[in-house]
Amino acid sequence: MKKLALSLFPVVFCLLLPLFLVGCGETEVKQVSEYSLDIAMAEDCKSLFAVEQINYVNNSENSLKEIRFHLYANAFREEAKSSPVSVSEKTEAYPNGDSFGQIDIKNVYYSQGNLDFQIGGEDYNILIVTLPEELFPEEIFSLSIDFEVSLANVHHRLGYGDNTVNCANFYPIACVYKEGDGWSESLYHSNGDPFYSDVANYEVKITYPSSYSLASTGKVTNQEEGEESVTHIEASMVRDFAFVLSQKFDKVSQMVGDVTVTYYGYVGDQNLNSCLDTSVRAFQYFCEKFGDYPYKNLSVVKSNFVYGGMEFPNLVLISDTSFEQTDFDYVIVHEIAHQWWYGLVGNDEYNYAWQDESLTEFSTWLFFKDNSGYGLDYNALVENATNSYKYFVKVYTQILGSVDTSIERPLDQFETQPEYAQCVYTKGALMFATMQEMVGEKKMNRAMQSYFEKFAYQNPSPADLIATFNKATGYNLEGFFRSWLDGKVVIE
Repeated sequence: MKKLALSLFPVVFCLLLPLFLVGCGETEVKQVSEYSLDIAMAEDCKSLFAVEQINYVNNSENSLKEIRFHLYANAFREEAKSSPVSVSEKTEAYPNGDSFGQIDIKNVYYSQGNLDFQIGGEDYNILIVTLPEELFPEEIFSLSIDFEVSLANVHHRLGYGDNTVNCANFYPIACVYKEGDGWSESLYHSNGDPFYSDVANYEVKITYPSSYSLASTGKVTNQEEGEESVTHIEASMVRDFAFVLSQKFDKVSQMVGDVTVTYYGYVGDQNLNSCLDTSVRAFQYFCEKFGDYPYKNLSVVKSNFVYGGMEFPNLVLISDTSFEQTDFDYVIVHEIAHQWWYGLVGNDEYNYAWQDESLTEFSTWLFFKDNSGYGLDYNALVENATNSYKYFVKVYTQILGSVDTSIERPLDQFETQPEYAQCVYTKGALMFATMQEMVGEKKMNRAMQSYFEKFAYQNPSPADLIATFNKATGYNLEGFFRSWLDGKVVIE
């Protein structure tokens, strides 16, 4: 989730046994692909070189003649068609003026030699690797990719600022392949989070200057110190891998059962412990509310980031832009809720952003409903969201003559960032709040728990979510969902 500071104004394995079936509740996950990354950061941490080895599992029902990978880093190219930053946020995102970065694929090869490849897609955003022979269902193909990434001076998921170096969505990651649809190749877009991936296993080695500290997805298995730091990390059954480097980190940690929750702030911050406390409370709440967190670490990381926050497996970014502690707490809670909605229960965020964002925003409201010490009343949050949405519709109608209020549409069909935020976050959360009022809190809890238990580690469709909620609540909610998602509901 990429989001604005939203508190009172919503616009604004099971550890993996590699290559075996994994059961978690009702979930059954097929064997998963494996990524090994050997990353060397440049001395100034403004670029990196990496060798990536992939054991790709064909989990489709079709034979494949090629494998396609997202090259999200190319969205930061000077010639990119689709900017990762909207016009309204450009000045804040690029504090020192325009800056550009990209990924350069040096070589693609396997055990018997080089592989043919090309950079394609709508905007040089897809790596297409031709296989030496057809890859049949359940077969595995191993390949390696040598690549280099130059980072833009941008406060974003991938880029560097004065305080942090953010490295997310920086490596070639396999596109999702679905029968009937083929490869999912959506462009990077400034609206929302344009990502969609299957869970996989990661082994990562990162070499970086010893003056920096590291926060990352996964668990550190070995740490070597010297003129350079070398960190070895393992992450099982995660949707992707991200890390952050900083020379300014100060951190505090707390064990919650067998999980280490860590808050990374900056040296001199006075709110380290209060931010850790919010992180721990949110983590405990969502474990109890939805289901157990299957990993050993959760890192909440203050960073140079133009939006309020962003979620990655075991790692969330919280913008270091100055705003009130209440807003800071709100973003922490929202991002941690994403560990369940998108992190564990995945979805196609480009085409169906509401599946994780609307449910996550509603989950955030539930946290404050049951944790009154933050001064954020659930009923007030619902009322403020309602008023904010009504104001948005009124203003846009006056200016444009009409406004599309549908929730379910691809990211590129939202004309502006406020339209996206109001429809997906605000109206989407109000949809779930209205549903809870209709079916009751007990059945709503059961529905969310059932959705998590059934689809952890998977990418359910909107139809899967609706069917699960129908069964768990005993209501036929198809018409309810469609009226909200298609924009037929008028909030007055």
